[in-house]
Amino acid sequence: MIRRAEKADLPALCEIARLARAYMARTGNPNQWDSGYPDLYLEKDIGQGQLYVLADEEGVPHAFFAYVLGPDPSYANIDGAWFNDRPYGTIHRIASDRTVKGVFAQCLDFCADICPNIRADTHADNQIMRHLLEKHGFLCCGTVNLDLREGDTLRIAYQREG
Repeated sequence: MIRRAEKADLPALCEIARLARAYMARTGNPNQWDSGYPDLYLEKDIGQGQLYVLADEEGVPHAFFAYVLGPDPSYANIDGAWFNDRPYGTIHRIASDRTVKGVFAQCLDFCADICPNIRADTHADNQIMRHLLEKHGFLCCGTVNLDLREGDTLRIAYQREG
């Protein structure tokens, strides 16, 4: 089941993020999430009602993602072009403990029911996310610079029109 994250979920979500960072590093993507990311954003996302968890029957989180409706400031300047200017939602900070199959598909179905015009971005080294995005109908629109963070901020931008 997918539900809004709660503050009580934070320890589990930070552990999921730790596992995701380790997995990303093992699979050739060591630079996208530094040691403090996305942990520093989780409580803010919860407070804004935009962080969701995929939980088991007992309510234990196994994955999380942010789904942000409305214009994303980091998407205002794209080296390329978005497919449309219709209202959209953005998937950010998706992570899993890798114990549940099909997390991305479940997340995407949930998001598309809210707003089917969806944008996302990922690091060039994140071959797994790039594959998932393309497998699920997202097309590359160009690159964006996530100047809201320090470090390596260039991302490949994707959109799936709904």
